[in-house]
Amino acid sequence: MPKPTIYHNPRCSKSRQTLALLEENGHAPLIVDYLKAPPSAAELQSILKKLKMKPRDLMRKGEAAYKDLGLDNEKLTVEKLIRAMVENPILIERPIVVMGAKAKIGRPPESVLEIL
Repeated sequence: MPKPTIYHNPRCSKSRQTLALLEENGHAPLIVDYLKAPPSAAELQSILKKLKMKPRDLMRKGEAAYKDLGLDNEKLTVEKLIRAMVENPILIERPIVVMGAKAKIGRPPESVLEIL
C-alpha cells in the first residue's frame, strides 16, 4: 500500500489537523514542509493533475504575493502560474495529501479520508 504524502505547513491549524487525522487512521505519512522545500514545477503539475485542478484553483488568493505578482491576470500561462507557486510556495493552498494517483486538499481535514 502506498504511503501518503502531506504537503504541510506546521503553522497552519488545518494542516496540523489533517496530519493528526492521517496518524489517527494508522498512516505515517511522508511530511513535506513545502515552505522550506517547495515542490518542483513538475511535481506541482503532477499534483494538479491528481487534484483535477488548474493552477489558479490551488492558489491562496488572499496572500499579498498573489496581488503583488499580478496573478489575477487571466492572460498568464499555466507555466507562469506554476512558476509563481514554486518561487512563492506561500501561494500554495494547504494541506495537500497525495496517495498514489489521487490527491485531496485537507479543507476540511476529513476530506482526505476519501483517498486513503
